[in-house]
Amino acid sequence: MDPATIIGLLVAFGALFAMITLEGSSITAILLPAPIILVFGATIAVGIAGATIKDAISAFKALPSAFMGKTSKPQNTIDLLVSLAEKARTDGLLSLEQEAEGVDDPFLKGALQNVADGTDGEELRILLEDELATKAKSQRNAAKYFTTMGGYAPTVGIIGTVVSLTHVLENLSTPDHLGPMIAAAFVATLWGLLSANFIWLPIGSRLRRLSDLDVDRMTLTMEGVLAIQSGSQPRLLGERLRAMVPADQLAKAA
Repeated sequence: MDPATIIGLLVAFGALFAMITLEGSSITAILLPAPIILVFGATIAVGIAGATIKDAISAFKALPSAFMGKTSKPQNTIDLLVSLAEKARTDGLLSLEQEAEGVDDPFLKGALQNVADGTDGEELRILLEDELATKAKSQRNAAKYFTTMGGYAPTVGIIGTVVSLTHVLENLSTPDHLGPMIAAAFVATLWGLLSANFIWLPIGSRLRRLSDLDVDRMTLTMEGVLAIQSGSQPRLLGERLRAMVPADQLAKAA
C-alpha cells in the first residue's frame, strides 16, 4: 500500500488545527454541524446531479483505492516478462498456458492465454489495446468525478455563508450576538474550501495518478507479451522494456 494520500491529509489537517490552536482559538469553532452537513451533503448531491448514478457508484467504489491503492514496480513486471520469454523460448508458446494459471494479474493472464491459443499478433494487439483503453476510461471517470466535486464545494460553501448572513441581517436588533453569528456564517465557506482542497481535489489527483501508473504497467505488459509471441530474445526484451520506463522508477524498484 502507498500511504501518500493518508500522510498528506493527516499533515494538511494537522497544520490547520495547529494554526487554529496557535492563534488561541478552539477547534470546535469550525466543527459546526449545520455548515458541515450543507457543504458535504450538497456537494455530494450536485456531484451526482452532474453525472449519472452509475458514475457516482463507480467513483465511490474506487474511493478506497485512493487510500490503499498499490503501485506496482516496473522492474518486477519486466523481470516477470523476461522469465516468461525464457520459458517460451525453451518450451514453446504453449507452455505459457500453464504459466498463466499462476498469474494474478487478469490482463497478463488473458494475454498469455491468447498467445497459447495461437491468436494472431495484430488481433491480439487490438484486443489488448481495447481492454487497456476501457479500463483507463473507467478509472479516469472516477478521478474526474472527485475533481468535479472539488469545483462544486467552494461555491456550495459560499451559498451556506450567504444563507447564514441572511439570518444575521434578520437579527440586527441584537448587536451583542452579531460577532459570533458572522463568524459562524463564514464556517461554511471555510469548509467549502477545505473539502475541495484537502479532500476532493487530492483524491481526484490521486486516482488519476494511480490510473496513469496502471496504464503504464498494462502497456509494458502488452508490449512484452507481444514481443514474446513474436519470438523476441529475452535479454533484448528486457532492454527494450527498461527503455520504456523512466530511469528514476527503475532505480526505486531495484
